[in-house]
Amino acid sequence: MRIGVPRETTAGERRVALVPESVARLVKAGVEIVVERGLGAQANLPDDSYEKAGATFGDPWPADVVVKVQKPTADEARKLAKGAILISLLPTATSADL
Repeated sequence: MRIGVPRETTAGERRVALVPESVARLVKAGVEIVVERGLGAQANLPDDSYEKAGATFGDPWPADVVVKVQKPTADEARKLAKGAILISLLPTATSADL
């Protein structure tokens, strides 16, 4: 299984969907983690901390599972692979377009 973690694009969002410690646990369990470069910059988590945890850098959107904090934009949602699972905050009352 491949999990993709894109950078957050919502203005002011500093959280990340996966921190390096979680990445390390998932990698140890046999999960491939693909993160977007600069993922943790706003949270003071440098790219090398993700690399040391076992993540690879690349396009996170074609993954089997994509995790984000905030809901994806319409453009981001179109990047999801057919049959992919999205895990994020997605308030249904304000997200009918997605």
